[in-house]
Amino acid sequence: MGTDEVPLDDKAKRTRDLLSSFYSPDPSMSSNSASSLSNYSNLDDINATTFDPDYYMNNLVHKSNLEGLLQRHVEMAAEIKNLDTDLQMLVYENYNKFISATDTIKRMKSNISGMEVNMEQLLEKIMSVQSRSDTVNTSLFEKRDHVEKLHRTCNLLRKVQFIYDLPDRLEKCIKSEAYADAVRFYTGAMPIFKAYGDSSFHDCKLASEEAIAIIVNKLQGKLFSDSESMHARAEAAVLLKQLDFPVENLKAQLLEKLEQSLTDIQLNPEEINNASVDPSSFASAHEAAVREFVEAVHAFRVIFPDSEKQLINLSQGLVTKYFIITKEYVKRRICAADLLGILRVIWDDVLLIDDVLKEATLSDHTLEASKVTVKLYVSSTLSYLLQDISDSLLKVLKKEGVEDYSLDVALDTSTKTVLQGSTSVLLEFRKILDDNSGLLVRLREIIIDMVQEGFQDFFRKLEDKFLLFSGRNFSSANQDHGVIEGAQGDKAFAGLILVLAQLSAFIEQTAIPKITEEIAASFSGGTARGYEYGPAFVPGEICRKFRSAGEKFLHLYINMKTQRISLLLKKRFNTPNWVKHKEPREVHMFVDLFFQELEVISNEVKQILPQGKRRHRRTDSNGSTASSRSNPLRDEKLGRSNTQKARSQLLETHLAKLFKQKVEIFTKVEYTQESVVTTIVKLCLKSLQEFVRLQTFNRSGFQQIQLDIQFLRASLRETVEDEAAMDFLLDEVIVATAERCLDPVPLEPPILDKLIQAKLTKTKEHNTNSP
Repeated sequence: MGTDEVPLDDKAKRTRDLLSSFYSPDPSMSSNSASSLSNYSNLDDINATTFDPDYYMNNLVHKSNLEGLLQRHVEMAAEIKNLDTDLQMLVYENYNKFISATDTIKRMKSNISGMEVNMEQLLEKIMSVQSRSDTVNTSLFEKRDHVEKLHRTCNLLRKVQFIYDLPDRLEKCIKSEAYADAVRFYTGAMPIFKAYGDSSFHDCKLASEEAIAIIVNKLQGKLFSDSESMHARAEAAVLLKQLDFPVENLKAQLLEKLEQSLTDIQLNPEEINNASVDPSSFASAHEAAVREFVEAVHAFRVIFPDSEKQLINLSQGLVTKYFIITKEYVKRRICAADLLGILRVIWDDVLLIDDVLKEATLSDHTLEASKVTVKLYVSSTLSYLLQDISDSLLKVLKKEGVEDYSLDVALDTSTKTVLQGSTSVLLEFRKILDDNSGLLVRLREIIIDMVQEGFQDFFRKLEDKFLLFSGRNFSSANQDHGVIEGAQGDKAFAGLILVLAQLSAFIEQTAIPKITEEIAASFSGGTARGYEYGPAFVPGEICRKFRSAGEKFLHLYINMKTQRISLLLKKRFNTPNWVKHKEPREVHMFVDLFFQELEVISNEVKQILPQGKRRHRRTDSNGSTASSRSNPLRDEKLGRSNTQKARSQLLETHLAKLFKQKVEIFTKVEYTQESVVTTIVKLCLKSLQEFVRLQTFNRSGFQQIQLDIQFLRASLRETVEDEAAMDFLLDEVIVATAERCLDPVPLEPPILDKLIQAKLTKTKEHNTNSP
């Protein structure tokens, strides 16, 4: 037989049933529990009520062997012992609770016994008080009724006396202009006049009506008097309405009067300026006028409940006129404190009106108008800054002498105007942002976006202004400065272009990073635009614009100066007949003019641009392209006297050019003195080469060009930074001249050196004697 082991949860189930039966105070609960257990119990379930011991033993004997029966015996003995232990623990645990409950019941019993005696005493006292109260009420009943009758009679006599005295009271009120008291007296007597006015009090009624008619006329006159305040007019209207006077037909006239009274609280520019000088006197007078209007509005709502729409239109119109005046005011050059003063006055007025006319939603109306006003102030302030920068630049074009012409002053002024002006403007905007008034606090994020957008637009307009100047379209500047024509005008315009180039570089490298730092510190966090539009201020974009503009202006300056010198060179080569040119005696005058122009350029760039490092300087160890090309042409041609040999040498020179080291001629222009001057010289020499190619020279013409170029070579060494490129371009001019020469025989070196030294000595003496 197999071993039939009891499931693990049988013990827990039996323990739960025993505890439930032990603690269950309701027999029905036990019966319900038993009935529920009977659903799944059977005859061999030892915990079921239908348990059959005999059936269980027979079933166990049949299913288990001797070892299993012994094991089952041991388990049941252990379960019985555990159950006894559990029951004993339950009794011990609840023993203290049984003792505490017994003590509580004893105390309750002693307290209840004492309360019964107190309740009996209280009941006796209540009965005694009730008996005495009944006795007093019975004794005073008849006297109380008599007293009440006398009181009613006294009140009636007092009212009768009041009616008889009413005409005199009204006369006194008329004399003292106490119309409110007169109306109150008369309206109080109206019920009596309606009941007894045609009998007992007929004369009093007639006299009172005559007095009231006078009062009505007085109130009507007061209502339409321009000398009376709106509060007095509203009070008169209220009194007339209390007298049942038809005031509805006066509504249009009263509203017209109210609208006219608004002129007393308008803000004109003079009052705004006076407010900044003496704010206390202005504030008190203005606030008094506004409070009078508010009181009138309140009275109107009481008198004419259907006048809300008209009052809303009046109030909104008042605020609209405020901001029309304010917008005109902020178009001037004002500071943030002036704007804040005006906005505070407007906001205080709006709060006063809102107290009596919330339906007008003036706060929202003011908020929207303030956005427009602050944005206009931001744009106006930046426009004045833009104008200051333009004025500082246009001073370059003023018609003054050469001695007074100073580009470094113009650059210094314009850079200070850009940087310090922008910083000052940001400080002014910061005052608006830091204002703690309820109006501007709600606009904080919008103001941040306005400032960032304003500066983005400011630099865009500044770039457009620079480009406008570089296009030489001074229609906006002609009114004040005028455009200078002629050489002085060209010089001034070229100087302006150079200032614009360096100013653009300053804005990119110094101004924008500084302004970006200030904006990030004080005007970050604006989200009113929405993230989908991106940031309002993009310094990288501005830097790219001014970097491009600066390079454009620098190249424009170089081109202007190059064109001016090129015209000089063109005139030099187009004037003489080079085929019949005479033997050279000295360096031509155009070289002096060329160096004069270079000196002007050098003086201009020294005022504006920093000094750079010289590069590509020729040394004795490596030589130069110029010497390697010019010396063979010059030395070897000296031994050849005929044209054919010279042309053979020229062919050899061209072949040598193919094997020379390549020289980089035109490099990127930098913002340095040497770079700009060197670039101009390179371009001029390139133009000189092109002019040479258009002419035909005889031997003397070729020698003249050789002399001029050799003098240029010696004189330009200390002027340009790229000597190798300069030598290369000078050699190109010589080669081009030789190509266009009928007999390209150069000057002998001693003669060439003698002429150059004579020119150098003459130039030195001229510089020494010149002041």
